[in-house]
Amino acid sequence: MAKSKALWGGRFKSGAARRLRDYTESVSFDWKLYRHDIAGSIAHATMLARIGVLNRPELAQIVKGLEEIRDEISAGKFKWNLDREDVHMNIEAALTERYPAGAKLHTGRSRNDQVATAMRLWLRDEIARNREAIASLQGALVAWAARVGGLVIPGYTHLQRAQPVLLAHHLLAYAEMLERDFGRLGDAAKRADVLPLGSGAIAGSTLPLDRKLVARLLGFSRISDNSMDAVSDRDFVIEYNAAAAVLAVHLSRLAEDLILWSSAEFHFIRIGDAYTTGSSLMPQKKNPDIAELARGKSARVIGNLVASLTLLKGLPMTYNRDLQEDKERLFDTAETVQATLLVFAEMLEHIEVDEASCQQAASDPLLLATDLADWLVRRDVPFREAHHLVGKGVQIAEQRKIPITQLDLSDWKKISPVFDSSVMRVFSTEKALRTRKAIGSPNPKLVKAQLARWKKNLAGRKKI
Repeated sequence: MAKSKALWGGRFKSGAARRLRDYTESVSFDWKLYRHDIAGSIAHATMLARIGVLNRPELAQIVKGLEEIRDEISAGKFKWNLDREDVHMNIEAALTERYPAGAKLHTGRSRNDQVATAMRLWLRDEIARNREAIASLQGALVAWAARVGGLVIPGYTHLQRAQPVLLAHHLLAYAEMLERDFGRLGDAAKRADVLPLGSGAIAGSTLPLDRKLVARLLGFSRISDNSMDAVSDRDFVIEYNAAAAVLAVHLSRLAEDLILWSSAEFHFIRIGDAYTTGSSLMPQKKNPDIAELARGKSARVIGNLVASLTLLKGLPMTYNRDLQEDKERLFDTAETVQATLLVFAEMLEHIEVDEASCQQAASDPLLLATDLADWLVRRDVPFREAHHLVGKGVQIAEQRKIPITQLDLSDWKKISPVFDSSVMRVFSTEKALRTRKAIGSPNPKLVKAQLARWKKNLAGRKKI
């Protein structure tokens, strides 16, 4: 079997087997860390110069070489070498080939703390991108809610018509969900904001490393306190994957509503042609594929969380090669949720609402059955009894196959003498919404106030 030269040094008599190289390489996916690895290396080199390990010309060479390599990778001109395993060894080897001072760069560090540092830097940036995309999707939801104004639709429980709500109120529910995602990702960013560099492979270094300087140069707010924990910790990956999994579930739920609303059975919305696909067989079809794919991709994101948890559960201290498997799961999750957020924000801007269908569905008088029970409560009828009395009315209407509003007063009197002629005034959707005055209700005035709050909050967020 062919052998390839390894970069681990003189401990080995021969290079790695070609099959081992192919099995163990990670540069095919961890190349994404190149900017952050180079940023970490420049900070590390700056610190080495400060403590006297590098002189000024050597530092200048290293920084110049790393910046050249960074620009080549960005331009797609850098040649990756699988024999050098990962992004970190590729960059260091290329640097050393160009500038002899590069051989000193790895002084006082291990790939263990180097990898952990690059991942934390990368994740901080990804979280910032995710949060920006969440704000964009929230903006699209708020803009849609503002466009539909006071349009009423049925609210559903158990996928059965329940009570009337404003479409805007329904849309703002997703803005609230996304706000929790925004916060969770912010919390995950705090956990990622810890510098592990300087921990070495397991027990730090005998050199007088200035970790506080490196933290300042890289913008970390904290420094790890335990070298063993620092190189083996992947909790920040798990926390991000967990926050992203919840976000993906929220996007999947939004997708499900859009899929239902765009069906012929609901016909509440029409998704723009540019964001739908057709059928290879049935020429009449217009499929909400983006929403369906988002619903499906949430399974991948959830799976990545489970994989990252399972990866860690049996590992002893400290670094183990198993941890190489954390990156593909992390990268896939970040890319998946980011792409879904961005395409959803675009798609929502190209959705038309069929107001006539919404109004027809919202005119179902059974949506106000609970309001009728409340009407009885205000006449001193215990709620459980009121619930039963209204249920009897619904039963009679169903047996006669007529709307409940077509029952006359004598029918209601037979059910209970509490009913009087004012009972029919309950069946007003406008009144029903107007009388809901508790905070968080779909009262048009409250929803309008919530829209104003959201617009203000999102406008402020753009300035961050």
